[in-house]
Amino acid sequence: MKRLFTLLSISLITLVGFSAKAQVKSYIGLYGGISTAVSNFGQSTYDNNQAGFAKRGATFGLDGAYYFYKKLAIGATISFQDQGELNSTDVGNLATGYTSSFSADNSSVTSNGRYHSLNILLGPQYSFEYHQFIVDLRASAGIIKVTSTPDLTTTITGVPEQTATFEQKSASTTIMGYGGNVGIRWKFSDNWCLGIKGAYVGSQGYTVTNSGHTTATTVGRLVTKQPVSEIQTTIGLTVNL
Repeated sequence: MKRLFTLLSISLITLVGFSAKAQVKSYIGLYGGISTAVSNFGQSTYDNNQAGFAKRGATFGLDGAYYFYKKLAIGATISFQDQGELNSTDVGNLATGYTSSFSADNSSVTSNGRYHSLNILLGPQYSFEYHQFIVDLRASAGIIKVTSTPDLTTTITGVPEQTATFEQKSASTTIMGYGGNVGIRWKFSDNWCLGIKGAYVGSQGYTVTNSGHTTATTVGRLVTKQPVSEIQTTIGLTVNL
């Protein structure tokens, strides 16, 4: 995905030379849609310590661009994401995995909380027009404010080395993010557009804090880093500035 980000940035800069028409109008808009967790973030595998068990959820926010030269702009997005929570199947699979890893009599896992985050991303945007349509291409980077993640509590029975309940704690932190998006806007009036957009947002992730592990810390699933990857499909309404 980093390679895609780099190629998209180069393409945006290259496309500037092909513009000879009037400057596109700056705009701001509201949008909403679906955010889907992908790659490790969306996996639900006990043996993958970077599997996030995140789900498909809602996203909404503000999006806009300021055109400073013909069809070249600086675009920005501020969005909220809900990537769901672990369900009963997820915690059941985790409990089964811990029982096997520890050779335990039994294991139980409880999960509380959801994946919530706020993305603030900006970067170069190139747009071109065809009749009543505007196509926007953007590469972006910025921050992802993680406001909450699931808190997991695990109890193992029948293992003298791990008598304490251990916990994977909910995170609240700010991490660097990057991405890109492609959008199409339909000009249904002089100043208003209806648009659809597809976007990718990724990050190397945030540090996960754990507590309660005893001498058996090398046994079983232990998450210390959680990467983030999302694909978002949205629809919105924009107004020219």
